Amino acid sequence: MINILILDDEQAICSSLTFALEDDYNVTATTEPQEALSLVEHSVYQICLLDLKIGNTDGVDVLKQFKQLQPAMEVIMITAYGTIETSVAALQNGAFSYVTKPVNMDELKANIEKALKYKELNQQVEYLSKELQKKYRYEEMVGQSEEMQKVFSLVDKVKEVDTNVLITGESGTGKELIARAIHYSGKRAKGPLEIVNCAAIPEQLLESELFGYEKGAFTGAVSPKPGKFELANKGTLFLDEIGDMPHSLQAKLLRILQTKEVTRLGSNETKTLDVRVIAATNLDLEKEMEEGNFREDLYFRLNVIEIHTPPLRDRKSDLPFLINYLIDKNHRELGLPRKTLTKEAEARMTAYDYPGNIRELANIIEASMVFAEGDEIGVSDLPGSMKRSGKQRANPSASLQPFIGLTVKELEKQFILTNLEHQGGHKKNTALALGISERSLRDKLKQYEQD
Repeated sequence: MINILILDDEQAICSSLTFALEDDYNVTATTEPQEALSLVEHSVYQICLLDLKIGNTDGVDVLKQFKQLQPAMEVIMITAYGTIETSVAALQNGAFSYVTKPVNMDELKANIEKALKYKELNQQVEYLSKELQKKYRYEEMVGQSEEMQKVFSLVDKVKEVDTNVLITGESGTGKELIARAIHYSGKRAKGPLEIVNCAAIPEQLLESELFGYEKGAFTGAVSPKPGKFELANKGTLFLDEIGDMPHSLQAKLLRILQTKEVTRLGSNETKTLDVRVIAATNLDLEKEMEEGNFREDLYFRLNVIEIHTPPLRDRKSDLPFLINYLIDKNHRELGLPRKTLTKEAEARMTAYDYPGNIRELANIIEASMVFAEGDEIGVSDLPGSMKRSGKQRANPSASLQPFIGLTVKELEKQFILTNLEHQGGHKKNTALALGISERSLRDKLKQYEQD
């Protein structure tokens, strides 16, 4: 049964409206605003008929309170002061519609039916939205493509078991999001999630960061400190950029994975741990093994189950979902006004290959929402690289002329240095655009200095 609440300071109007509606609806009427607020607080009403002036009380103020208590309740204002200003104020604050006194019952009933149909439509949209989220979202990951559906399926299969997982894929494809999804949707969700970027920490510090140390273990160790393995006990340890872990530490990591025990630097005491390890890399570890940079036994210990994150250029069908998700996220978290893309901007974004993958797309959306004027993001609001992506070269073979005669090594050097210059010397952005780790970029730059 549909519940309708009537609030009007005239008892005669409350009685007449109740009489006209009670055959079709469950009607409650009152002349007191505080009583009405109490009713809304403790009971559910689909429709409210609210007088714009209830004695000395402003009906718009009551409307605001009603909407805070029951956002889904549709409110129809009843007013003897049918001015544009009062009507607009009511509608701006959440009223569905308004009718003027003396009330035309046919008009009122028509408004009630429209409000109920609108409410039903909203409920259907909300339901479909939730169903789409179930199908096309997993935690913070978004995608309807076949590639991402495979990722979601694998996450579902491994989240409740403690099998080691290796996540592979280019930089910026969301490998950390997958690790977080496995942890927070699985049986270890109540435990800690510790994250270590093996490429961002110098070798001499990475060991103490992972395994911890005792007081006096080395210069500067003024007090004992647990390592990430200890901190992740009963939870998950995510080792990002595992391919950049120094060879000297790989044997120690392997031993911990085998024994489930860790020993702090400067200590002889071993601690038994219950830690699930998830690793990720943007490198080809099989190639790294061939070149002697990565231990084969560690690789097979980590790679019990592999989840590959596809680059964004291989799942362009996900772009509309990702763009809408990122616009909504920036609106929600950063307070940026919602924007839509012009058809030209949408076409340019679809044509672009995103060397920095999801991370680059997120940066583009955020920057465009900040700088775009009005309600739309146009081509002029996009970064320069994306503006150029839609332009065809007049003579493609001419652009290859500077590279003819160079060796592959010389070509790589020129390519990396050109990208570094394009990024204004910013190593992090350059590594992101090239799809390599910052550590790999630094190593190559040092090599070029020695050549």
